[in-house]
Amino acid sequence: MSREDKKIFIETYGCQMNVSDTEIIRGLLNKDGLSLTQNINEADVILVNTCSVREHAERRVYGRLGAYRSLKKRNPDLIIGVLGCMAERLRSKLNGERSKDVDLIVGPDEYRRLPALINNAWHGEKGIAVKLSRVETYDDITPLRTNNISAWISIMRGCDKFCSFCVVPYTRGRERSRSFKNIIEEARQLSERGFKEITLLGQNVNSYKDGDHTFPDLLEAIAQIDTRMRIRFTTSHPQDMSDKLINTIAGYSNICKYIHLPVQSGSDRILSLMNRNYTASHYKNLVDKIFSRIKNVSLSTDIISGFPTEREEDHKMTLELMKEVQFDGAFMFKYSPREKTAAYTLRDDVPEEVKTERINQIINLQNQISAKKNEKMVGKSVEVLVEGVSKKSKKEYYGRTDGNKVVIFPGGPYKAGDYIEVKITRANSATLFGEINLASVS
Repeated sequence: MSREDKKIFIETYGCQMNVSDTEIIRGLLNKDGLSLTQNINEADVILVNTCSVREHAERRVYGRLGAYRSLKKRNPDLIIGVLGCMAERLRSKLNGERSKDVDLIVGPDEYRRLPALINNAWHGEKGIAVKLSRVETYDDITPLRTNNISAWISIMRGCDKFCSFCVVPYTRGRERSRSFKNIIEEARQLSERGFKEITLLGQNVNSYKDGDHTFPDLLEAIAQIDTRMRIRFTTSHPQDMSDKLINTIAGYSNICKYIHLPVQSGSDRILSLMNRNYTASHYKNLVDKIFSRIKNVSLSTDIISGFPTEREEDHKMTLELMKEVQFDGAFMFKYSPREKTAAYTLRDDVPEEVKTERINQIINLQNQISAKKNEKMVGKSVEVLVEGVSKKSKKEYYGRTDGNKVVIFPGGPYKAGDYIEVKITRANSATLFGEINLASVS
């Protein structure tokens, strides 16, 4: 079989940044003339793009590697590659225990070497490339996107915050920003291709800087390209969110009125141990400012329960902050130790059963808050960007509001990428349900 006839399958785990990286990888492989497939059973190369943020994500990847082993028994020439954060963080382990299963180990700053490493692997040479870079942004690479409605644009890589629980600075390196000009041009091309929504990505978008251009400047410039193209971004760090950014979001109708602002804990003592560099009071004052300046804004957050030394009073402070802020949604996790992080040196002293009890209280409270907030939407009409057919019923479609709320509605004379008006008829903590105003179909 010739090189051109061989097919590559990519499986992606983790955050939106990993999804964006997979699109960059596709672009690099496609540029080199390599063929991609969506069918794992016809693949000659399986690449798994991994996440190391939490232990659960790593366990899932190890589970998949076990499944790939059976494929490799049937096809001894099959190449298996581990890419991304887990490759960077666990290269010694993967290169040791899993050496029979894994042929390639490639970190997030070494993707340019993938075509050559794959070619070498086809000739029996295992490859490892995990060096972190101070300059790599893949700014010149055109991502190969399979979705023609919504697009991710990575505007920066790495992180300089060094939160004590987070491995990102160790797996993705230090902060570096892409060219302002190139990002604007990429957004313009997406508009010309008919994309309806773009999301700007960075571990901390508020730190974006290219010359005199800061993140609010970038957000404003992209918003001006196409007033019918929605603009989203993630993630903002509470320490760095500026008045200029808040005012920019408020000033443009196509910048989505949705902010993901991780708080992590409501306890100042725990926030200090996490090296978050803000207090609960600072966070709440920032939220008050956001709510006062941005009409109908939705706010989501991240919360970690059971951080080392967390006491019951610290946990209750988190619950009180949640009650006060009233988040629309939250990503909620039990703390899991990550090697190399500062928190790893602390004793993981909160018993597992206590972590479970606390995270369940947090989840239950958030579900109550989300349900009440969503119920207030009943009777209102909202603009929804149609994303596709519902997974539960082919007779229904789904889409999202400007505030990032998922809406389910009956099928009709519209397609993915259309903006439609939906009147909300019922709601639960996770989803809105509605009826269509057919006159609104665009």
